[in-house]
Amino acid sequence: MDSAGSGEHYVVGHRLAIKTTFGDDFEGHVLTYDKSTNIIENDSVGPTRRNLRFVKENYIKDCKLLGKVDDTFDFKTPLPDIGALRSREEAAIRQAEQEAERIGVNVSQEAQDIFDALSKTLPVRWKDTSIAVLNDVLVSSPYHAENVTGGTATANERVRKVLEFERKRLQNRGSS
Repeated sequence: MDSAGSGEHYVVGHRLAIKTTFGDDFEGHVLTYDKSTNIIENDSVGPTRRNLRFVKENYIKDCKLLGKVDDTFDFKTPLPDIGALRSREEAAIRQAEQEAERIGVNVSQEAQDIFDALSKTLPVRWKDTSIAVLNDVLVSSPYHAENVTGGTATANERVRKVLEFERKRLQNRGSS
């Protein structure tokens, strides 16, 4: 069975090695096959996870029969730890919220680029359309050294220097 194409190969319980036209390689067993839509439902089992894939047959480049699975619905595989799943979900939500806070609202692409560049060397956050650096120093539109205010003289000077350097770097990157 070194081919893709005929639905007769996709028998419930067959364990397959599949290569797709997108370059994906995976193994699993057939849970269902729908002839009208040519979709294979494939259950890939790993040591800690189960993945369910729906694969349209015309996207299968190569398919090899690896054997048969005695119990298509093997309920002996332990259920996932709900606590661990909740922890992963909470961590993903926190990560998404942190990433969302890094995106300025009603600011230009240049302002966002400056924010991103400054964030590589200094702690920054958005305060409306101004960039708050080191919690005390503000960089206001149009985000030049003369638009830096607040903070101690040392912090203010440091932010000015970093801002000037990053603006030059962004300008050089844009012209090349």
